[in-house]
Amino acid sequence: QVHLVESGGGSVRPGGRLTLSCSLQFSGRIQDYALGWFRQAPGREREGIACVTFAGGSPFYSDSTQGRSLIYTDTAKKTLFLDLSPLRPEDTAMYYCAADPDNRRIKSGPFYFPKCDAYTYYGRGTQVTVSS
Repeated sequence: QVHLVESGGGSVRPGGRLTLSCSLQFSGRIQDYALGWFRQAPGREREGIACVTFAGGSPFYSDSTQGRSLIYTDTAKKTLFLDLSPLRPEDTAMYYCAADPDNRRIKSGPFYFPKCDAYTYYGRGTQVTVSS
C-alpha cells in the first residue's frame, strides 16, 4: 500500500520561494518508483511539473517551471522535495506528490527522462497561493 503525504504549502508573495515535502509511506525502496510533483489550478487539468527516476537520465521539468524548480529526494527519510522560486501568481494551484511503479526512463531525442503523467498514486495535495 502506498500513502503519500504532502506538506509545505501556503500563501506566498510573488517572487518568493517555497519548498514542498512529501512523506513516502510504503514498503520497499523508493528507488523502485518514479516520483513526481503535479499541480492543478481551478478550471485546468492536472499538470506534471517535476518528475524523477533512479533509473538514470535527467529529471523532467515542465516548461512552466523549467529553471525555477528543483526536485530531489532524501532516500534515507523516504521524502520527496520540490523547491520552486521565484514564485508567480500563475503558480497558484493544489500541488500533489505522486508515485508510479513504472520507473523506466523514456528516450526523448538524445536525452532520457522519467514519465511525468498518469501516475498510479497521488497524495491529497497541499494548496499553494501566490498573491500580493
